[in-house]
Amino acid sequence: MESEVSRQVEFLLAEDNPGDVRLTQEALRESKISNNLNVVKDGVEALAFLRKEGQYADAPTPDVVLLDLNLPKKDGREVLAEIKSDPLLKRIPVVIVTSSEAEKDILRTYDLHANCYVSKPVDLDQFIKVIQAIESFWLTIVKLPSDVKD
Repeated sequence: MESEVSRQVEFLLAEDNPGDVRLTQEALRESKISNNLNVVKDGVEALAFLRKEGQYADAPTPDVVLLDLNLPKKDGREVLAEIKSDPLLKRIPVVIVTSSEAEKDILRTYDLHANCYVSKPVDLDQFIKVIQAIESFWLTIVKLPSDVKD
């Protein structure tokens, strides 16, 4: 079984906290997997990016979306619901990466068909380990739709 990804992997991070954006960038930069991290700061931008609207007309289609729940303009739950109800977007894996550990948030996002739910650790080293574990799992173990040949 091949464990290395043979092409650059596209991430979309929807996150309004600049510190969490920097930590995610750092964690992915240290990776041995070639990746590109696109960042949007609110839910409206996330959907525009995914739908290739406006300034995002030439945006790459992400292999994985890292989605915070507490976003301005349109929160992560609304973004997730729109992604999973859109025939063109619904197969893109969405990983919820949020500070909330509330059972209602976990249940609600799985009801909306999130692919997984991860609580952000407060500790910096743990945060980086979590991001790297997400990357490793989704990019070396899981078969993504863009990897499947007809």
